Amino acid sequence: MIFDFCDQHVIVTGATRGIGKAISMAFLQKGARVIGVYGGNNQAADELREEVRSLSGSLSLFQCDVSKESEVRQLFGDIERKFNSLDILVNNAGIRRDSVLALMDADDWQRVLDVNLTGSFLMAKEAVLMMMQKKYGRIINITSPVSHLGFAGQANYAASKAGQVAMTKSLAKETARKKITVNCVSPGFIATDFIDDLTKEQLTAYKKMVPMRRFGTVEEVADTVLFLSSRAASYITGAVIDVNGGL
Repeated sequence: MIFDFCDQHVIVTGATRGIGKAISMAFLQKGARVIGVYGGNNQAADELREEVRSLSGSLSLFQCDVSKESEVRQLFGDIERKFNSLDILVNNAGIRRDSVLALMDADDWQRVLDVNLTGSFLMAKEAVLMMMQKKYGRIINITSPVSHLGFAGQANYAASKAGQVAMTKSLAKETARKKITVNCVSPGFIATDFIDDLTKEQLTAYKKMVPMRRFGTVEEVADTVLFLSSRAASYITGAVIDVNGGL
């Protein structure tokens, strides 16, 4: 089977909600051992634990601020001791703090870059070191079309996502000979709580921007992540795969 992840160890950041939850569930359904990383929502973590009890894979959850090097190092130390190997990393953790640039608080600029971009860097750095031991791995960074489109009020978010794409392309060249592929999945407007703070007028306007005239589902994003994580995608690296309805 192409999508057979039995006995593979998969880290998913931002694993307990929205797209991250769907990715975690998809891997668990295919038999993977999922190492879910979340920032601080313990209620969402508890709910996910209950929800996955009937699935074939196994789930372990770790709380970690991916923007902090000391916490990421400790996380990977725990993972190495408990699991000994790593096959797949999905960098999904991300935040938004929107404001027009002229009025944007410097802390909001920095925090978005810290979580979205530095978090991806820190997680990928430790993951590559583990993957090099077996000369195999898959790294998927969840980016966004805003990385090249730009949206008013999202200069910090756009910068962080553009940085992810650039980092992905550079890292892909560094790891290709080790049979570690590095790619981006770029979801457009996806029906999650990530867009709950948008007004009805904004939602209507954004939907009109999408040629398919609908928002995507988290399952559609998860399916793309599974493909890029599979052995069927062994010759795809440094790519950005859009899941955006033609945006």
